[in-house]
Amino acid sequence: MNDTADRGVARAVQRITSTALGPYQSAIVRIGFAASWLLFLLRELPNRHEMYGPNGPWRWDMARQLIAGNDAFTALMWSDTTLWFEVVYGLAVLSSVLLILGWRTRTMSVLFMIGVLSLQNRSIFMGDGGDNVIHLMAIYLVLTRCGQVWSLDARRAARRVPRVATVPDAQEVPGGSAVQGAQGAPDGESRDRVGPVLWAVLGLALVIATFLNQTGWLVLLLLGVLWVGLGLWWMVSRYAPNSELRSLLDVLANLAHNAALVVIMAEVCLIYATAGWYKIQGSRWQDGTALYYPLKLDYFTPWPALSDLLASGGVMVMVLTYGTVIVQVAFPFTLFNRRVKNVLLVAMMLEHAAIAVLLGLPFFSLAMIAADAVFLPTAFLVWLGGRAARGRDRLFSRVDVAGRLERRRGSPDQPRTLVG
Repeated sequence: MNDTADRGVARAVQRITSTALGPYQSAIVRIGFAASWLLFLLRELPNRHEMYGPNGPWRWDMARQLIAGNDAFTALMWSDTTLWFEVVYGLAVLSSVLLILGWRTRTMSVLFMIGVLSLQNRSIFMGDGGDNVIHLMAIYLVLTRCGQVWSLDARRAARRVPRVATVPDAQEVPGGSAVQGAQGAPDGESRDRVGPVLWAVLGLALVIATFLNQTGWLVLLLLGVLWVGLGLWWMVSRYAPNSELRSLLDVLANLAHNAALVVIMAEVCLIYATAGWYKIQGSRWQDGTALYYPLKLDYFTPWPALSDLLASGGVMVMVLTYGTVIVQVAFPFTLFNRRVKNVLLVAMMLEHAAIAVLLGLPFFSLAMIAADAVFLPTAFLVWLGGRAARGRDRLFSRVDVAGRLERRRGSPDQPRTLVG
């Protein structure tokens, strides 16, 4: 009996330390949150100066006083010039795009976190629940290997497979490629010039930031540790690929990824559990009328006719009100039953989609759907990825055929050759 239990524990420890679990779940979370933040930044592009910039009601000196008290990190406190604000805003947009694509994922996840923290901590009164979720997940994503699949890094590593006997964990090289593979030193990694150059440039930026920074030293310390760790990983992979130190670094990276993935899951459960239990204590949620009131507020009615139609049905309002509470309270307890969990997961995603349409909160809903996606089954995500890949290939093939036909129309007629 004891031997069986010991073997089970040994297998569990081996799996946790040797594998970065949930590659598809971490990838969909990466894409979902980066897309949510990117769409928000693009939507607010005309209003960026009033929300986070020098023209906002929350002035730079007021933000500096507040941040000096809570020790939050934001690069926007390094300078109050419009040019510096545009640089930080542009960096936030660019890092979001590259994180979605999965290019140098480790580095882009760090820059993505810097962009989120810099803008949100500059004007903390501008956010809502969705911003808080993005704020937390941006920090957790830095510790994950979220580019193992569905990324340009994974595609680049897959192209190297026929040329090398083993594929490295390219996620940890300087520059932050995000693919987990077998241990070994690839010739592709030694020829990678982009990674070391990017690592050196960001190291110089980190040194400059250390002199400019006045608050948020914990984040700056984390950035320094990550920078040193990536450099150490590249050195070991380059000069001692089969050493015990290389194996130790791989184990530590897997542990950090798996722990961060568990924290993300726990965070989602905590969000729903606290929201559900607080709702239970409200009198309007108890009598089933809570949903009626936001449907009558102009701020939350982008489609007044649709909101009035839904609010006019008393039974429907009561069912949706009670259903929301039941789903949120019950969800953490359904994780032990896969089928029930999947049903409630679909219900919550549909609920957030309805919130996006009825209440006009698209970015909050998209952020919550991205958080829910960490619980999606792997089989479904693999199927979804396959369908997306087939759709992409079909689209590119049509574009290629159309391009060939266009070139044929534009080219002069070839002379015919008479035979016989």
